[in-house]
Amino acid sequence: MGRFHRHDDGTVHAHEHGEHDHAHDHGDHSGYGTGSQRIEVLESIFAENDTRADINRTAFEANGIRALNLMSSPGSGKTTVLAATLDELAGDLAVGVIEGDIATDIDAARLGGRGAQISLLNTNNGFGGECHLDAPMVNRALQGLDLPGLDLVIIENVGNLVCPAEFDVGEHAKAMVYSVTEGEDKPLKYPVMFRSVDVVLLNKIDLVPHLDVDLDTYIAHVRQVNPTATVLPVSARTGAGMPAWFDWIRTFAVAAPELPRPRN
Repeated sequence: MGRFHRHDDGTVHAHEHGEHDHAHDHGDHSGYGTGSQRIEVLESIFAENDTRADINRTAFEANGIRALNLMSSPGSGKTTVLAATLDELAGDLAVGVIEGDIATDIDAARLGGRGAQISLLNTNNGFGGECHLDAPMVNRALQGLDLPGLDLVIIENVGNLVCPAEFDVGEHAKAMVYSVTEGEDKPLKYPVMFRSVDVVLLNKIDLVPHLDVDLDTYIAHVRQVNPTATVLPVSARTGAGMPAWFDWIRTFAVAAPELPRPRN
């Protein structure tokens, strides 16, 4: 079978390649030769996920909550950004965090004591340790939050630049943390992730003097795949640029709910 992808309308489609379609060898893909059965299973998974996502979104809106899906690759500084955000919002907004990790409570413990409710969600019981959060997982994690008492829920997704972008979990917006240490090519290599988000925090700019980094190129590559995203150069470690992010999230938290973005 060929490669599958998900269209904006939610359908899943496979590219079937004939033996003469390409002049070069892609290697042995015989282990994926499950044809239409694989597509049918994927369609079923996405359909169930989207049903649960709508249930999650309804629960958020019934309680006057705005929900943000925060994504990144491992090591981008996402938890450091989130810790600084909780410190900034403490006393102003009632925040709940769904902390997604394959294993351990390290990040959940790091976020504790900052004025937010924390609901830990480990995914290591999934097939090989799930590399993303889906809507049913988030639905279960909501049981660990007192929704009527919250204004904002931040869903810290599993560190991964591929799978998290494919799954609606009931959020009203998506954000991602992208570190300058990851290289300027990442928006071009992982366009689905960068295309799906509303805001990109370009983190660790304090390291620019020590690296071969051109911030304009990083931002241009983001713009190439997502012309409308808000791009905010920041350093979560030093605080540089973070007030712009705090302003964005405060505005987001009090905005009226909107229809979800089209799925990629």
